[in-house]
Amino acid sequence: MKVKTILVSQPEPKVENSPYFDLIEKQKVKIDFRPFIHVEGVSSKEVRSQKVDLGDYSAIILTSRNAVDHFFRIAEEMRFKVPDSMKYFCQSEAVAYYLQKYVVYRKRKIYVGKRTFQELTPLIKKYKTEKFLLPSSDKLKPEVPNILDELTVNWKKATFYKTVVSDLSDLRDVYYDILVFFSPSGIKSLLENFPDFKQNETRIAVFGNTTIQAATDNGLRVDIKAPTPDTPSMTMALEKYIKAVNKK
Repeated sequence: MKVKTILVSQPEPKVENSPYFDLIEKQKVKIDFRPFIHVEGVSSKEVRSQKVDLGDYSAIILTSRNAVDHFFRIAEEMRFKVPDSMKYFCQSEAVAYYLQKYVVYRKRKIYVGKRTFQELTPLIKKYKTEKFLLPSSDKLKPEVPNILDELTVNWKKATFYKTVVSDLSDLRDVYYDILVFFSPSGIKSLLENFPDFKQNETRIAVFGNTTIQAATDNGLRVDIKAPTPDTPSMTMALEKYIKAVNKK
């Protein structure tokens, strides 16, 4: 069956040169964007119940922009003035750049990894005497605590925000040729919103092994997978598939 419509379970890209817009133009398909999950902050009371006193920490590990937002939100709710001496260990340049929303960059001690959490570890290791706080979501990749434990640093994880299933009830009677997923939480959202979901002719595209596993564990047929050596991005995988089925 030819592909005419695609639903991507993420917010619409804000950049004009997104490869999704190229895909729409080149393959003449309709692509809609809709987040299947969203983030909600927990209260300062919930953070306190995790036995967290912000004044106990000299360094913050930030793995995402959400972590940045919710750390400073909780600090404000707790009326905690973040000291100028606080050290920030950011997983990527994007996270470090986003930190400027809250601090004067050149006046702070900011240490930046390249992209993955593993690449941040040499910097953390260099400051082993610090007391680290990791503000995170309730869905933390297991590799992160494992790596920190291996470094034998003094650290604590605290849940500052949660990943929550979005309400998709308005999509009940809307049909798409392809549904695109990037996380197990997205698969969970689909099935919680539509417990009677029947895949039938709908193609499912997934990014990453854990998402593939979640889809197959829930009895879904995965038709498009990324990343692969040929198609390292989701848009490349979609384009390859669309070209193959639409030329028939």
